[in-house]
Amino acid sequence: MRPQRYRTVVVPHIYIDGAARAIEFYRRAFGAEELFRIAGPDGKILHAEISICSSVIMLGDPDDRLYAEPRTLGRTTAGLHIFTDDNAALLRRAVVAGAEQVRPPTDMFYGANSASLRDPFGHVWVLLTWKEELSPAGMERRGRQFFAE
Repeated sequence: MRPQRYRTVVVPHIYIDGAARAIEFYRRAFGAEELFRIAGPDGKILHAEISICSSVIMLGDPDDRLYAEPRTLGRTTAGLHIFTDDNAALLRRAVVAGAEQVRPPTDMFYGANSASLRDPFGHVWVLLTWKEELSPAGMERRGRQFFAE
């Protein structure tokens, strides 16, 4: 039986050069709780887990073979989403902690207000405050209108 912290089927695992500093940043920016860490003799994190809003994120320093971090690539291949009641407040908190705002809170066609930021390690976070529940067909219709304008 898998641990309760893995109650969701997919758990993101991100790589950061300086993972120990990143854990501290995520604590200040998003209120993350460190669950545990396993560090090598050199202090680099082989594996750590944090919880943000009761969701687990695994992280560690890159191994320079299979895994790298976004700053190495010059962009990122994934966005991390946080659903929150007040994305503007969470965005301000993250910027104060050292994040770069990418997009201010903006009402979107799919029923949410969306803001985005880049953390100091290159990862992009999308902060969503849900405003209205739409059916998939309703989102698709609004999406076509949005992109047509």
